[in-house]
Amino acid sequence: MRLIPILVDSFADRDLTNAQMINGRDIIRRLDPERFQVSVFCVGDPDPAIVGRPHTRLIRLPRRRQTPRIFREFVAGGHRIHFYMKAAPASKWYFRLRGRWNGGRITVGTIESQSDLHREPTISSEGIRLWEQTVLRCDYLFSNSRFTQASLESEYGLPSEIVPTGVDTSFFAPTGQHSAARRTRVLFVGSLRPFKGPEFVLDAASRFPEADFVIVGDGLMREGLRERMNREKLSNVSFTGTLFPDAVREQYRQSDIFLFPSRWEGSPRVILEAAACGLPVIARNSYQPETVISEATGFLAGSDAELYSALRCLIANPQRRQEMGAAGRKHIQQFDWGPITRRWEEIFISLASRPGWRQPHGLRGAPPRAMRDRSLCRS
Repeated sequence: MRLIPILVDSFADRDLTNAQMINGRDIIRRLDPERFQVSVFCVGDPDPAIVGRPHTRLIRLPRRRQTPRIFREFVAGGHRIHFYMKAAPASKWYFRLRGRWNGGRITVGTIESQSDLHREPTISSEGIRLWEQTVLRCDYLFSNSRFTQASLESEYGLPSEIVPTGVDTSFFAPTGQHSAARRTRVLFVGSLRPFKGPEFVLDAASRFPEADFVIVGDGLMREGLRERMNREKLSNVSFTGTLFPDAVREQYRQSDIFLFPSRWEGSPRVILEAAACGLPVIARNSYQPETVISEATGFLAGSDAELYSALRCLIANPQRRQEMGAAGRKHIQQFDWGPITRRWEEIFISLASRPGWRQPHGLRGAPPRAMRDRSLCRS
């Protein structure tokens, strides 16, 4: 059987904690090696599971000046499918070249957040333009939830199919019940950026001194959050910084509630991980996460007041926490990487079998004028 050559535009380095990089590694290690020849980039020490996968090629990159090498692989690598295309300079060069030559390659982009990037102040106009010039020009687009699909259609008029973000439910799994005698432990995992809402965790810690709050992650808000913690003497708050997956899993297992007050998301990986570890999840309903069933596996809140109410309920009721956590674990089984990777395999086989190249979904040529104006709305 002839192998389908796929270039995954991601990094196989085992110490990278970016959610997209982790997702890429999880998919690669599960792709059938008897059907797919996979190439992926690498700078540092690679994930051992990817190294051990047959028919896998690691493309070594220097720590600096990576763009020319990546671009060369796009053009001369001989891959049938370019998967997980990123908003990066090499991708921009490649898509410009494809206006004159495509070489029969098929590009696949994934949409993992809502598409109204112009409404998120921490994303620069340059970053938005790069995303429009790369990911949105892919031949086929796949969203990771119904909400991200609707957002892409609303903002850009582009259709996409849905393939959810997955989770390794054998790795992220609970270890058993905690002692009822100890203090309730509330966990937040995410980058310390404004839209993630880490300041809300400190607000909650002030309101609920009877519980302990743990913040896992790093980012531009770190020092300000630490200064506030010290200034307000919030002794029930602790910061761990960025952790590798094994250590993050232990944080889930040691906690009782997962609090995720982010306002701007797609389908967050951390919600899947927390639910797989048996934690009830409290999140906002603004991005309609399908990984939480409100009042069954946790709570979806429409306001800060509702977030506090949900937190108060779960802190006071250990039995409710356990029931919701068990229901969440059961619900999240449908998002296991096994069946989701099988879906990606079906997609790759279907795309590779098509006789000719076509561009049915992605943006063609320059973005529409309205799109250009919107992406330049901030300096």
